[in-house]
Amino acid sequence: MIDPLHLQALAAVHRRGSFGGAAAELHLTQSAVSQRIKALEDQIGSVLLVRGTPCVATQAGQTLIGHFDRLMLMESAVRRDLGQGAGGQSTLRIAVNADSLATWFLPALQAVEGVLFDIVIDDEDVSLDWLKRGEVAAVVTAHARPLQGCESVPLGSLRYLATASPEYMKRWMPEGVTAQALAKAPALKFSDKDKLQERWVAQIFGSAVRARTLPCHRIGSSQGFVEACVLGLGWALNPEYLVADHLVSGRLVTLNAEAPHDAPLFWQFNRLTTDALGPMTAAVRKAAAQVLLPPE
Repeated sequence: MIDPLHLQALAAVHRRGSFGGAAAELHLTQSAVSQRIKALEDQIGSVLLVRGTPCVATQAGQTLIGHFDRLMLMESAVRRDLGQGAGGQSTLRIAVNADSLATWFLPALQAVEGVLFDIVIDDEDVSLDWLKRGEVAAVVTAHARPLQGCESVPLGSLRYLATASPEYMKRWMPEGVTAQALAKAPALKFSDKDKLQERWVAQIFGSAVRARTLPCHRIGSSQGFVEACVLGLGWALNPEYLVADHLVSGRLVTLNAEAPHDAPLFWQFNRLTTDALGPMTAAVRKAAAQVLLPPE
């Protein structure tokens, strides 16, 4: 049987990126953490950590970390069912996209007690990779099809509107939103993984605009996107929830009110943790229903 304390040390080193960080988190010496990792590697017969800056778990190590996370979730659920409480605060690691975090996801966290959350922010198109690697217990993802051994719960669609300031429109699109104007007007992009602006342009103009070559500012912040649009730095797809007041006040206008972009979102998690994640899943569905368009 694998010692849970050894697994805990492995997870802490991987997630904190160093033996020192793990030691501080676990209230141990670095030597004690190192001994636990060494004992685990001897038992498994494989290298579980790439020692470096930062330290990163190997594929075998990530598999064991995922196993540890599931064990902790299920133990908390058993304690809860026995009326013993959660036995201390467990840690729940979730991958979620920045726009969900900025619009509807935080109330779901607030509704679940006895849990410390470790939130990984990544694009909804790739967040499922975190679950596939066993690095998180659950994800908010754009992918409806569940991974093998996982459940997929439809949450609804986050509606986006292409927005810019009136001053920006006068400067860059005085003749309206045309293919020629979009090819020159600076847009905003969250990261290289962000394809929202490209998809919207392709949806409206097809091949008339080379969507992949849009001139873009990169700003890795949902609120920063909105503020940059208000200031006239660029145009972008913003969640309707975040820009509604700006549209009413006239600080922002839509590039095409008849062409919103609706992004379906799903909650995926390992089937073995269905009961343990029950309260979290219920909270996520309730919070999503307050902001997202209903699932189709």
